[in-house]
Amino acid sequence: MMFGGLTLALAVALLVPLSMQSTSSAAPATAAPVSPTPAKALVNDPRAKTVTAFLNTHCVSCHNPEKKKADLVLHTYADTSSILKGRKVVQHALAMVKSGEMPPDSKPQPKVEEIEAFAAAVNGMYADDDRLAGPNPGRVTVRRLNKNEYNNTVSDLLGMEFLAADDFPADDIGHGFDNIGDVLTLSPVLMERYLAAAEVISQKAIVLEPPKVGERWQGGRYLEPAGRRVPTTKFRPVTKGAVNTPFRLSNDGDYVFRTRVYARTTDGEPVKATLLLDGKELSTHEVTGKDEKSAKIIEHRLHLEPREYRFAVQIANPSPGAEELDIGNGRSARGKIEDKSGEARPADGVRVLYVEFINVNGPEDTRPSSHRRLIAAADPKAPKATQTRQIMERLTLRAYRRPPTKDEVDRLCKLVEQTEAAGEKWEAGLQMALQAVLVSPKFLFRLELDDRPEAAEPRPLDEFQLASRLSYFVWASMPDDELLDLAAKKQLTPNLDAQVRRMLKSPRAQTLVDNFAMQWLQLKRLKTFSPDPNLFPKFDETLRNSMQQETELFLTAILQEDRSILDLIDADFTFLNDRLAAHYGITDTLGNGWDKKPGQPRGERIPYGRFVRVSLPKGGARGGLLTQASILAVTSNPSRTSPVKRGKWVLEQILGAPPPPAPPNVPELEATSEKAHAKSLRQQMEQHRENPACANCHAKMDPIGFAFENFDAVGAYRWKDGNSDIDASGVLPDGSSFKGAAELRSILVQKRADQFTKCVTEKLMIYALGRGLEYYDDGAVTKVTKAVAADNHKLSRLVIEIVKCEPFRMRRGLQD
Repeated sequence: MMFGGLTLALAVALLVPLSMQSTSSAAPATAAPVSPTPAKALVNDPRAKTVTAFLNTHCVSCHNPEKKKADLVLHTYADTSSILKGRKVVQHALAMVKSGEMPPDSKPQPKVEEIEAFAAAVNGMYADDDRLAGPNPGRVTVRRLNKNEYNNTVSDLLGMEFLAADDFPADDIGHGFDNIGDVLTLSPVLMERYLAAAEVISQKAIVLEPPKVGERWQGGRYLEPAGRRVPTTKFRPVTKGAVNTPFRLSNDGDYVFRTRVYARTTDGEPVKATLLLDGKELSTHEVTGKDEKSAKIIEHRLHLEPREYRFAVQIANPSPGAEELDIGNGRSARGKIEDKSGEARPADGVRVLYVEFINVNGPEDTRPSSHRRLIAAADPKAPKATQTRQIMERLTLRAYRRPPTKDEVDRLCKLVEQTEAAGEKWEAGLQMALQAVLVSPKFLFRLELDDRPEAAEPRPLDEFQLASRLSYFVWASMPDDELLDLAAKKQLTPNLDAQVRRMLKSPRAQTLVDNFAMQWLQLKRLKTFSPDPNLFPKFDETLRNSMQQETELFLTAILQEDRSILDLIDADFTFLNDRLAAHYGITDTLGNGWDKKPGQPRGERIPYGRFVRVSLPKGGARGGLLTQASILAVTSNPSRTSPVKRGKWVLEQILGAPPPPAPPNVPELEATSEKAHAKSLRQQMEQHRENPACANCHAKMDPIGFAFENFDAVGAYRWKDGNSDIDASGVLPDGSSFKGAAELRSILVQKRADQFTKCVTEKLMIYALGRGLEYYDDGAVTKVTKAVAADNHKLSRLVIEIVKCEPFRMRRGLQD
């Protein structure tokens, strides 16, 4: 196209002023979120004495400038001001005390009433401080679309599947996710890819010369069912049933289904032919004639989406007792005789339908659906300039996720006019305008323009900004028409509950599994997990893919069935195919193993190559995420299990209580020496913990990790580790003891449900907000956690409460 060489110049020319306008109200990436200055503040709060006294009595002896255990000092929290400023540290100390992890067993233990007074003082001071300061929703650094969001948004905007972002540089990770505003930078390389992708997308979405109408044809002798004795004539005889053929259609649109037929009958009854699509009747026609010269074409028009279909022609009124013509199955059709040509001709009382071909033409409008979708916004009877404006208004409303300004639309319309003035087609102008939209920061960034950027007080997002936050949270894509319509009517906020439930039922909500859950659980590492092939020779790509698919299907069921999030820890079902079932030692859909006892119910056999839902026995070895092979593999070493990695993963991703980093210069376990092989892994770990620098953290991680020692590095069940019997027992810091993964799962559900719910809330809120959580988010986290617990820990309630919380629905201005 003549303007192709000007694409970069035009895009940059459009980009610069748009960028200046759009980002003027955005908070600088380096600005740390701070709390608004409170109208009142806590001063000389008497509860500070309780906090300081507890810390001095039970904590400062280890956490002082000299010893500085865990790189933490607590002697400075001596008054109200210091306690309020040190919120994270003091709250962490409280959590350690409440869990029983601190003080260590070698130190005097605080009484229950001392712990309760300490907790009441800490929580009360921070609650009052938050109340006096007022709500603080924080600020989110302006976010560009990450790769996944870009692909989804282009697909939903234009109605076309084109994974342009797959060629973009990888997105950086912050707080465990790839949608965090602070790390989503825009490099020169990425800008070049944006420009190139916009040009390719616009040319695919809008065509200058529509292709000819496609035609698909299958001759009668090649129709199904096939066989050795199908007549070689061009007309295929049918005395009963149907003949059919599959066609794959690549575009949506209006198609014409045609066949050419004639009939022979000896009983005076007309022969009827029915056109079928995927076994469903489309239309029935009466067929006459005695030979191919009198054959006629019958057809049916219909709208079809792109996929594979099976088109069929059926004789609708076969003769009583008629059988299908012999097609090599050893049966003869009743009343059938053959002439010298091999063609079937009817004897008395037989009706035969002769089919020459099945033909499908279309779509009648060969422009891609994206092209038709774009111009559908225009009145085809209006002048071209009016149509252009109508198209640009609709396009920018959806691309910018808000109503466009008159100036924005005018500039795009001017670009179309300039293209036409240069002698190009109107469609070429639309291509150029679409390119400009796709490289605009208002498309590439999730901008939330602010008319009061200097105002400190919190205020609600406008309805379109809320619609955008909601859609990118649940769908990782742009708002659909229903969300935009509600936003335009200012009715989205009153209907948030209903909209969230609608969105969660949509197939697009699968992104919560594919993007949020896979990152939260760190399962993207499974693709690069490489166990030692000598130790695990049965591990292959089929097993790797099966591991991941089990977890994806399990999480999808939790989402679609709106189950309790506690099922993530301990569920009575999973999904297995034959490969993974054999790996687990499970033989049927009731979860029976090879050691099934007589009299136990037997389920259905797990089919080959297909996943099915499998029940798991209560209290069995498997249940929930923690004992799925995908999790067990990514928390292992290539040659052996790792209780440390598994324990650390549970603390971080399930309980939200990550241990501090390992101290420097701590030696690894002796993995290859003869001395190491002579000991069990538990014995090696006990020796490792003799180092005082290691003991504290390992006391939290190791018991949890050893609960899963019955599962090897690729998740298969075992009874021995080498020559040593496996000891999967342990004691948690709060004194809870267990034997094996099943009992640990039970403890987590019964005693740590609130902690797990809080952890999931924090992870999902980070993903929803696109930023890390700050101390002023604690109130929102607590409120969401309580609401979820009160509603049986339903997943839908978790999403709804996050959407309704102040950090999600509100914003504040810049602070000094």
